Amino acid sequence: MKPFLAAAFALFVASPALAEMQIQQVDTPGGFHAWLAQEDSIPFTSLEIRFRGGTSLDAPGKEGAINLMTGLLEEGAGEMDSAAFAEASESLAASYRYRASTDSIAVSAQFLTENRDEAVDLLRQSLIEPRFDDDAIERVRQQVLSGIASDAKDPDAIASHAFDSLVFGDHPYARASDGIIDSVTALTRADLIAAHQAAMTRDRVYISAAGDISADELSALIDNLLADLPESGAALPPDMQVSTTAGVTVVPFETPQSVAIFGHEGITRDDPDFFAAYVLNTILGGGGFEARLMNEVREKRGLTYGVYSYLMPMDHAELYVGRVASANDRIAEAVSVIRDEWAKMAQSGVTQAELTQAQTYLTGAYPLRFDGNGPIARILVGMQMDGLTPDYVLTRNDKIEALTLDEVNRVASRILKPEALRFVVIGQPEGLEETPG
Repeated sequence: MKPFLAAAFALFVASPALAEMQIQQVDTPGGFHAWLAQEDSIPFTSLEIRFRGGTSLDAPGKEGAINLMTGLLEEGAGEMDSAAFAEASESLAASYRYRASTDSIAVSAQFLTENRDEAVDLLRQSLIEPRFDDDAIERVRQQVLSGIASDAKDPDAIASHAFDSLVFGDHPYARASDGIIDSVTALTRADLIAAHQAAMTRDRVYISAAGDISADELSALIDNLLADLPESGAALPPDMQVSTTAGVTVVPFETPQSVAIFGHEGITRDDPDFFAAYVLNTILGGGGFEARLMNEVREKRGLTYGVYSYLMPMDHAELYVGRVASANDRIAEAVSVIRDEWAKMAQSGVTQAELTQAQTYLTGAYPLRFDGNGPIARILVGMQMDGLTPDYVLTRNDKIEALTLDEVNRVASRILKPEALRFVVIGQPEGLEETPG
């Protein structure tokens, strides 16, 4: 991107105050549905597209195909090879980003109003007519293989994969999103075309926009952009229920400090208790230095630089997980403290002071997320995928503030399961007894 245009993009972050933001629902003649936060003060638009399914749709034996395919969408399209596509996007001062994750493929675009049509046409070609040229495939394949090789030496990546393998078993969630060396090496151009047809389809697309575009303009844009996608693709994975037992699984690895991923079954995003669980986790491990785990494991005992926990409601399974790293001779104590705090909160809950502090923090931080067209568009598309309604941005803080101590403590006893808290530890831990699980 040209320097002066890059600087201009940096300025195109103006957004209305949260209380003033109006979300329009746009239904197109072609049958698509989108949300729009119109803001005409700056001639710039952010567009977000999500395809539900993501790398969990990889066919057996083709692990990594959807990730590699997604990485090739900006490596040439239509009549343009990779260099020509990059030159065209730069000349338009347009920005495109394509990302694959377990449950979705994300496409982000930013463009100026003055050349919106040209920028959208370029995006359309990348989505509908990707070239998958042999030289581009090999270049991006080598990048992916390099990342996989690097992960094989990274304790955090090893811990995450080991934990996923343990809790998800033979479900697609247990597979590495990037694939493995053998599967990625064997992928052919035909495999990438099949992955494109399986994952990027009309029946699983979610769309949002924020910025200088009207509802009618967005409607026409979407139909032009996405009408030629396949109607449907591969079947989504089945739902599953996570089942774990308390204990420790150790994966030996030569490293001066051990990394532990811990957790058990979580809670769905649409569960009536989700808000209470969210606030509860802020108090336990999601609230930075104010959280109990950080206070007990780091501040009081100096066992780690950081420890945290978070709710992870996926499309087909739910987890409540956390992560900690500590020296090999201290990880056993860190695990013990986390276990104790998990059990203590499950049994005794939280205090009114902790609840009030968490509510103040969460409600104060929420409006800060809406700090530009890009973040707004991403939030709106995420809300759609979570099954929320447009008024959520105005009612979310009210729901958090309405929570009572009794309600949060009831949910603590429901979702915190010390009897199921499994630790997967990567390293050379001392004094940590491994247990079957």
